[in-house]
Amino acid sequence: MTSAPNILLVDDEPSVLRYTKTLLEIENYQVETAASGEEALQRMNRGPAPHLIVLDMVMPGMDGLQTLASCKKLCPDQKVVMISCVNDTNKVVQAIQLGASDYVTKPFLSPQFQGAIRKALGTAAQNHLPATYPSLAGNEMVDDLGEGFFFLAASPAMKQIRAQAALIAKVNVPVLLLGESGVGKEILARLIHKMSVRAHRSMVKVNCAALPADLLESELFGYEAGAFTGAGKSKPGKFELAHKGTILLDEIGEMSAGLQAKLLHVLQDGTFSRLGGRANVQVDARVLAATNIDVKKAIAERRLREDLYYRLNAFTLTVPPLRERREEIQVLLRYYMNNLARQYGKNTLPISGKLEQECLRYHWPGNLRELGNLVKRYLVLEDESQLVDELRSKARDAGVDDGATSSSGRGGLKALVRSLKDDAEAREIQRALDGANWNRKVAAAELNISYKALLYKIKQHGLSPSGSREVGLRAKVN
Repeated sequence: MTSAPNILLVDDEPSVLRYTKTLLEIENYQVETAASGEEALQRMNRGPAPHLIVLDMVMPGMDGLQTLASCKKLCPDQKVVMISCVNDTNKVVQAIQLGASDYVTKPFLSPQFQGAIRKALGTAAQNHLPATYPSLAGNEMVDDLGEGFFFLAASPAMKQIRAQAALIAKVNVPVLLLGESGVGKEILARLIHKMSVRAHRSMVKVNCAALPADLLESELFGYEAGAFTGAGKSKPGKFELAHKGTILLDEIGEMSAGLQAKLLHVLQDGTFSRLGGRANVQVDARVLAATNIDVKKAIAERRLREDLYYRLNAFTLTVPPLRERREEIQVLLRYYMNNLARQYGKNTLPISGKLEQECLRYHWPGNLRELGNLVKRYLVLEDESQLVDELRSKARDAGVDDGATSSSGRGGLKALVRSLKDDAEAREIQRALDGANWNRKVAAAELNISYKALLYKIKQHGLSPSGSREVGLRAKVN
């Protein structure tokens, strides 16, 4: 029988401490209390660490943020839920950046509070509490965002991004989404909008790279009749259409300097004027901005205003490229196949082990967009072998070692470096597995990778308990 999770409750108000302790004990949690941040740290130093800390934000002496930072320093994986009677946006953002799992504002209702506790406990309470997130056989999290979009998190990095998105969605601050082209920044923006209190309102997307500066200005801010030739009647801009909702400014790094200045003004006080207009328009639109540029380089080259960057950068989420979360490729293939087949009114097609392996080996410069297009072509052509050949050809063109190029001595410097890196990685994984007597969970923990990532690496490198792959590697190097 699994014991109930242990919770450390920290609050300087005795009445709140008693009330909150009662709420937790009703749900059969084991509850310890501390009346200050200093007392909480003394408890942490004694150990063992609690499953969860419920921490008041405003306390005399060491406040909630200082206590949170100190607890995270002692135990980086410590789960912490912040509570406060003050809904201070800046403090909420700081708490999330310091690693808080959730934030609840007093006075809170029991269902709201218990929901935050369940979500924060996650796997630590999986045998004690009902699951919070959608869960499939592979333990991935999937959010249906409508219109054929879905957000999938199977890797630790994407699960962390999803958790941060859930927190920041509650706070009405701009969010800057960074990442390579095609990694899913728009999908992440849709997830944030869906999780926010503005979900019942519109989310408006504007591609800042698709229009020249003059047209983009009228698209964003609208125009009055007679503002320019052809403007027969006034037209509202995207900001007005996003009033009380969310606006996504995609490819924000491509916006002209003049428009960046006007956008900065909107972010500061929520007002602007239409082209040709004299009156100010007041809007309440949450701004999400996305870009694939190197922000620091763009600021240094004055392509991006530094003051605009800091205004947009209330919170930043960076989406990793697909090649850094390869454990998601097989799951994504399945979801793209199901979704696209339904959209096109076609039957799903089988995905063989050969196609999966080529997808796992490929470097995916186009990320999710390229993967989705591959599945589309498969549905249309219904020829898996053509896709396999295409992936192999692209890998050779990019100088990626696919096994054939290295054995014949072709492939260039990139292939040689990749081969040496793979050999070193395989030897290290083999060492960890042998040291753990081939207990894969223990080896994954030692290597600091997920269990699914280790399984993929074992399959990729052809490792076995006999160490035959390592012998083969030595023979090849010698």
